[in-house]
Amino acid sequence: MSEIEELSQFLTLETRLDVKALALQQTLGLTGTADGRQMLINTPCVVKNLCKLLNDYQKSVAKDASLALINLSADEDLTSTLVTEGTEIIENMLNIITNPEHELADPACMVLSNLSRTKLGSERLFQTMGEKLEKYIDIFCQEKYNKKGARLHYLAAVFSNLSQIPAVRSYILDPSRTCLQRLVSFTDYKDSTTRRGGILGLIKNCCFETDHHDFLLSDAVDLLPKLLLPLAGPEEFDEEDNDKLPIDLQYLGEEKTREQDPDIRKMLLEALTQLCATKYGREYLRSKNTYVILRELHKWEKNDNVLAVLEHLVNIVIRFEHEIGYDNLKKEVEVPEEITEKFNALEPAL
Repeated sequence: MSEIEELSQFLTLETRLDVKALALQQTLGLTGTADGRQMLINTPCVVKNLCKLLNDYQKSVAKDASLALINLSADEDLTSTLVTEGTEIIENMLNIITNPEHELADPACMVLSNLSRTKLGSERLFQTMGEKLEKYIDIFCQEKYNKKGARLHYLAAVFSNLSQIPAVRSYILDPSRTCLQRLVSFTDYKDSTTRRGGILGLIKNCCFETDHHDFLLSDAVDLLPKLLLPLAGPEEFDEEDNDKLPIDLQYLGEEKTREQDPDIRKMLLEALTQLCATKYGREYLRSKNTYVILRELHKWEKNDNVLAVLEHLVNIVIRFEHEIGYDNLKKEVEVPEEITEKFNALEPAL
């Protein structure tokens, strides 16, 4: 019997506390190196036992087990092994998340966020969730769902990763459901960058579905003001410009601040850029006076990466349609090379 196999025997709920705590400390230490993680993952029952220890009566044991699982799942080289049916790691994490009394729901969200970064991991997770995806969206939207203080912010990162799968985008964009309508309300969520960023990642991926642009910009979803509001500042506009803006962006006042995270500002602009892939989207953005918000943002923005996306977007918005010459920039064949290259650079990929 190898040392790791011997160690795994003590990672059980029934093991005496002092022995179990020592074995867990050694296991946690091994998760800190690539070789250690590989040794653990190659040993039967280690992951299964760690999942069981998340329900240990001793909080310190349960917490250390969660940290070990976070470290293991963060190693993408191990994802294919971790998501095989025998480990039951996905099922265990989902059960913890749905339990409003579980104290480790946040670490469970982090584990699923790590696992779903790869194509295989996200596909296995969606297969396990199935039609219950809406249930997890419902849980995420209830900020006080967990009675032990877990905020479930990392579920946003899970949804973002899942949305790179076409079937998930179809699910979320189904007008008979209200998934997207509930999620878009978090684009300006002040308490968590993780929650804001994750939901914007999902929205950006959904914007690649050009056949759904009408739905995204309809009153049912009302996406445009949700994307523009975080980019708007305290600037005052004359009455004519104000009247053309969506009502949520009119007369914002001197206390209005812009999104502080440059990566999130970039995602907001990338989502708007994708909406400009269709003639309908471009004309809708122009009709809502999007340009004045972008113009003021350009005066304020200092980040070069954000500026590059912003200037590309402005270039599309200010063009006349006869200059662009195409209804759908993603489907037409003869598209100006500089435009297609920039659109292709934004494509979701796993």
